[in-house]
Amino acid sequence: MVNASRSYEGTLAVASLTRLSSSLAEARGKLEVEIEFGRDALTVPFLHLKVRGQMPLTCQRSLEVFDWPLAIDTRLGLIRREEDEAALPPGFEPLLVHGDGEMILADVIEDEVILALPLVPRKPDLAGTDEWTWSSDAERAPVVAESKPNPFAALAQLKPKPKQ
Repeated sequence: MVNASRSYEGTLAVASLTRLSSSLAEARGKLEVEIEFGRDALTVPFLHLKVRGQMPLTCQRSLEVFDWPLAIDTRLGLIRREEDEAALPPGFEPLLVHGDGEMILADVIEDEVILALPLVPRKPDLAGTDEWTWSSDAERAPVVAESKPNPFAALAQLKPKPKQ
């Protein structure tokens, strides 16, 4: 497919992605997928992947389910050995393919979607929770210089006085 520069478009049911389903509040909806195989100007084989959809996540502040907009646009450089990663041009993420070059596209898509999910899902429209403010009584109280006796003052009396 890489040598022929092919592209595909379609949809993929979220419920069919079992590893992804465990990270979601509900396994519903579909992903719109665009895939292009080809070689760049340096003849590096690549897979250009675009994925769009709505991911039902659980907000970790309010515990409400909300739809998080997913938008992936990435270029994966196809490599056969880990050492080949250094030869990839900037802007390419490495994708290690096995000896025969075959891959299961649903698994590649699922991996990229899992990597794109936020570590801590947070509903964007929660009022007043976008910024945390920290305060304590110590911050609000005025600073007053207290005159405490120096604990080393007693030692100063024991010290011999310099001779003049």
